[in-house]
This record gives sequence, C-alpha cells and structure tokens, in this order.
Amino acid sequence: MTPTQVLARPAPPTTAKPRRRRRRWALVSLSGLAVVLGGYTWWTHTHAVRLTASVEIKAAPEEVWKVLTDFSAYPQWNPFMTRGEITSGDRLRPGATIRIRLDQPSGTSTMTPEVLSARPGHELRWLGKLGPGWLVDGEHRFLIEKAGPGVVRLTQSESFTGVLVPIAEGKLQDETLPKFRAMNSALKERVESARR
Repeated sequence: MTPTQVLARPAPPTTAKPRRRRRRWALVSLSGLAVVLGGYTWWTHTHAVRLTASVEIKAAPEEVWKVLTDFSAYPQWNPFMTRGEITSGDRLRPGATIRIRLDQPSGTSTMTPEVLSARPGHELRWLGKLGPGWLVDGEHRFLIEKAGPGVVRLTQSESFTGVLVPIAEGKLQDETLPKFRAMNSALKERVESARR
C-alpha cells in the first residue's frame, strides 16, 4: 500500500445537510405557527361576541341615570354588579376608573374598567380588560333612550373581543346575558318604586 492509497480513504458522511434541513423545517414551521396565531388573534379582535338586553322603564332618563350611577347603593338592589365605586377621583367622567364586583353562577370577580363615556341621562360606557388586553376586552354600555311619553328604554350591552372569547362564548350566553336581564329588571323595579 502506498502512502497515497492510505490518504485516499473515503471521508465519513457529513451531517451538515440533514441539520440544515431540520433548521429550515423548524423555521418554516415556526413561521407558519406565527401566521396562524396572528391571524387568529386578528380574527378574534374583529369578530366580537355581543350581548344585549333591554327593558322599558316608566321614568325620565335622569331618574334612570341617578339609580344606574349610584354605585354605593348597588348592594341594595343589583343582582349582577353587587358593588361599585369610582377609584380615580370623585367624578364619573371619561378616563376615570371604577371597580365593579360581578356575581355570576360560576363565581364572583372584580374588574376595574376605564370609563369611555359618561353622558348623564343618555350613556355610560366603559372598557374592561383581562390580562394585557388581547386576551379578553369587554366594552360595556348602558344606553338610555326615550321610548314614548314618560317611558325610556335602557339597553345594556357588551362587546367582547380577544383570543379567549371564542372559548368562553357559551358561558357568556348562558351566565352573563341572564345577569344583564336580571340587573335590568331590578333597576326598573328600583326606579319605578321610587316614583310611587
């Protein structure tokens, strides 16, 4: 055997190509996952779940507003929002925060939404967030409108968006919507009984 024959042995197989393929496959998979998750997040923020309940009340808009915004009296009559208070300043105005305790069949929770609109006798609207804001956002609204002579319609609604909303949609329909109706009925009773 000559020295050149010894050096001519075949080199061991390299693993560089399979490693590159695995890396490329991992990057493509991660990119695909990012696109799917991004698309899902976008979809859940553009396709809100909406709950709405209305009630007609024999009263003036200002009378309904007075009861609705008297958070300190909530424990006396409200079966859904059993406690409430303004936590930033002493006035209900856009930018203020409020603390609301919710009682539902699945348990009690507390939220601290930011007031978006507070138009006496017409509209109270706030935005509550669970987590950083993309998990669940709920824009809650009370709209007071004249429905006829001496009658107003109170509409309580909420639009839910976020990545957890599709998972919780059934619970929102089964637990939260009936609580909207119960609160509306209790508010009607409270306002109308004060007029008697």
